Amino acid sequence: MEEFLHYHPFTLENGQTLPGIRIGYHAYGNLNATGDNVVWICHALTANSDVIRWWPGMVGDHRYVNPEKYFIVCANILGSCYGSSGPLSEDPDTGRTYFSSFPMVTIRDMVKAHILLRKHLGIKQILLLMGGSMGGYQALEWSLMEPLIIRDLFLIATSAAESAWGIAVHTAQRLAIEADPTWMDRNEEAGSRGLRAARGIGIITYRNYAIMKEKQTDADPNKLDNYRASSYISYQGNKLSRRFNAYSYWLLTKAMDSHNIARNRGGDLKKALSSITHRTLIVGITSDILCPIVEQEFLADNIPDSKLISIDSLYGHDGFMVETEKIGFCLKEWMS
Repeated sequence: MEEFLHYHPFTLENGQTLPGIRIGYHAYGNLNATGDNVVWICHALTANSDVIRWWPGMVGDHRYVNPEKYFIVCANILGSCYGSSGPLSEDPDTGRTYFSSFPMVTIRDMVKAHILLRKHLGIKQILLLMGGSMGGYQALEWSLMEPLIIRDLFLIATSAAESAWGIAVHTAQRLAIEADPTWMDRNEEAGSRGLRAARGIGIITYRNYAIMKEKQTDADPNKLDNYRASSYISYQGNKLSRRFNAYSYWLLTKAMDSHNIARNRGGDLKKALSSITHRTLIVGITSDILCPIVEQEFLADNIPDSKLISIDSLYGHDGFMVETEKIGFCLKEWMS
């Protein structure tokens, strides 16, 4: 991971100011002589900037987004715990870790940080800006903030604004974190048990009835406890709590709740989408219950130069991570 340090005040959308920010990022391949081979990938909630590692079916040598052909950039989002400024960073004003005192951020703030990195890297044009889920939120915001910099958009399992359903899910997750008696302690382990429960709630929405029934049903009808589905949810919760931080998770779900591209742009989602001039590929997962296909249909109905492709998958919202062959083939055909 590389690091960009911005030593000047960074004003957030809510009016608060960070004295400076750090952005962790990965870059793969090389910028060509004309500077027109940039693919910028925006990552989702608990991912990081090492996109080849977490999206190996899509990005990498001989894959659909190939560093031999493209200059690929992925930056860690503001508020995360994977290299960019967030709750685990040191507050230069106090010399102490921020923890709960790190200010609220929005998707727009994250994109503002991405733009600083873009300028630092000398990138003047983005050939393809792409992202799934929360990454799609960033891509949509960026398309409106810097319309002349971006050529094409690729949006997967995402929406123009966070839905009431999504906000309700995030609120339940934050309630789980807040119920942890260690929550708000000034250490990195604060809220870790609550984070496990929050992840369990999330997994239920990332998957769906069909995939859970197929993969986690017990063969033994006589069991009275220790069910496969229960073990699976516990496993996923423990796995996340070992690699992520509750302060960041709480903060980033708040940022997702704030997502609405019509905010301070007239308040009309259809009008905001109709102003997007980029050629846009939209992919939805038919079994997605977190960001259902109706959200992608709304994007396609209102972005003028757009194409919608529906992918059948049992994997629900996580299909955008699993179905890389199907999604990658769609991207390849669209870009050719």
